[in-house]
Amino acid sequence: MAKTPTGKSTSGRGTRDLTVKVKTAKGRKLSSTLWLERQLNDPYVRRAKADGYRGRAAYKILELDDKFRFLVPGARVVDLGSAPGGWCQVAVPRVNALGEKSGKAVGRVLGVDLQEVEPIPGAEIHQLDFMADGADEQVKAWLGGLADVVMSDMAASASGHKQTDHNRIIALCEAAAYLAFDVLTPGGTFVAKVLAGGAEGDLQKILKQKFSKVENVKPPASRSDSSEKFVVATGFRG
Repeated sequence: MAKTPTGKSTSGRGTRDLTVKVKTAKGRKLSSTLWLERQLNDPYVRRAKADGYRGRAAYKILELDDKFRFLVPGARVVDLGSAPGGWCQVAVPRVNALGEKSGKAVGRVLGVDLQEVEPIPGAEIHQLDFMADGADEQVKAWLGGLADVVMSDMAASASGHKQTDHNRIIALCEAAAYLAFDVLTPGGTFVAKVLAGGAEGDLQKILKQKFSKVENVKPPASRSDSSEKFVVATGFRG
């Protein structure tokens, strides 16, 4: 039997019967209908609602942290492009930002985004363009020092042109990396979303110069038909 993201076993019988089909409504594009149908049938979307996360992306950072263990009690975390807040939601209990784990160090979670984000208990959310002059100093001021983790699930608005979208997200990732170089403590970790497509080679070279280990991972929560993957760079050399 196969297991769903909820951990419950399901057999082939009845699974097909649970698939939601969405009829094309007047005025709705076919692409919108297909997206809605995919959302309604996505087990991670259903699980996110049940677990109280703001989106399915929360499981991507959960799975990455389960593998690499960078969200540890006491860690100071910066989440770039934090809206809608799912990654911050995951980080708060793992770094013990609310101090609920007795005897464990208390961490910090700092979310940064261009847009306003609804408050998250245990996280500090700020509106800031992280590419603006002085953003790195502002982040360090808010933290009161350096960060142990800089993470980013940012993606540029889709243009519909695959190579253009790839280049845009790599540019975002590079910008996030350069901020990380300024705010990370030695030994720190950088995690960011990229898209496979060829232009990430220069980024990899830069990261390998700055970190002791760089890995590319596609967590189970990433859709199989998506070209997204995540770069996890550990052991910042400072």
